Amino acid sequence: MKARVKWIENVCFIGESESNHSVILDGPEELGGRKLGMRPMEMLLIGMGGCTSFDVVTILKKSRQAISDCYAEIEAERAETIPKVFTKIHIHFVLKGKGLDKDQVERAIKLSAEKYCSASIMLSKSVQITHDFEIKEDI
Repeated sequence: MKARVKWIENVCFIGESESNHSVILDGPEELGGRKLGMRPMEMLLIGMGGCTSFDVVTILKKSRQAISDCYAEIEAERAETIPKVFTKIHIHFVLKGKGLDKDQVERAIKLSAEKYCSASIMLSKSVQITHDFEIKEDI
């Protein structure tokens, strides 16, 4: 896998993926940022959230669960001093569907966290990551 990050101005950069997608990254205002894009640490959280959500949805579909919606609300704590690494990350999954099985949802989240989600597994080597979920019934 390859990527390219190019400096634009001040603390603004454009990231380009090997799959030909681009994203603007910008730093905080106090360091010259102008709110033109996400901060890199925000991007890291979103990447991890996307990775684990992909797994959970895929696993539930393979388990023949009637899932119609899934989103992950992610909260992170960072160290007070530089480097301001993540110290804790909590992922709250909200899943919607018809008759979703609580045990299957738990299993999907556990499999993602322990076996499939490269981003979560990599981050868990130095960050405490916790999960919970809620199920909303389709009407």
